[in-house]
Amino acid sequence: MAVSREFLDFITDQLSPLGVIRVKRMFGGAGLYCDELFFAILDDEALYFKVDNENRAEFERNNLAPFTFVMKDGKTASMSYYSAPEGCLEDQDLLIEWAREGVAAALRAKQKKRKKTKRKQSGS
Repeated sequence: MAVSREFLDFITDQLSPLGVIRVKRMFGGAGLYCDELFFAILDDEALYFKVDNENRAEFERNNLAPFTFVMKDGKTASMSYYSAPEGCLEDQDLLIEWAREGVAAALRAKQKKRKKTKRKQSGS
């Protein structure tokens, strides 16, 4: 994983209309948070947005690939993040549109997690 400072600065600037964008460096790449929701990954000068069952089909219809990485044992693993469409990095409005999909998926994941925690606490 690697991401240049220039690419990181460019992407965070482009995404600033979404809200407060925070960057957390991870393994040479970076995780992007919008208002504390982990919604995107930057790696090797590529951008990936969070997906879930509600928005994954839209990413797949556009032939976008999942984020994959090689684990210590040499196996390839993937995460629920898909690449941003080609051309959206040059079009801020399009970039924001796709980024909102990632933020929405992150919000749904947070709400789902919160519901599970409430059920455990109530003993259900």
